[in-house]
Amino acid sequence: MTTRNVLLIALMAVTPYVAADTQTVTLNIPKMDCPICPVTVEAALNKVDGVSEVDADLDTRSATVSFDDSRTNVDELTTATANAGYPSTVIQ
Repeated sequence: MTTRNVLLIALMAVTPYVAADTQTVTLNIPKMDCPICPVTVEAALNKVDGVSEVDADLDTRSATVSFDDSRTNVDELTTATANAGYPSTVIQ
């Protein structure tokens, strides 16, 4: 084992693991009205740093988004959908 590997292993052992909190939110997206709309919404949301999962549903005109709340927030998600042409609001 090289000195570099030993140092890397030692660093990993003393570095505390910080788990991010994953949040899930459902967005109401009333302008989703065609089969391509959910694809576009999912693509826009997946570009947001911290988003881990997106499921856009045409039938309910909504998207469920899981994200790391230390890297993004709901405002950034709604901005992403609006910038893609699909304004959204959080379903309470």
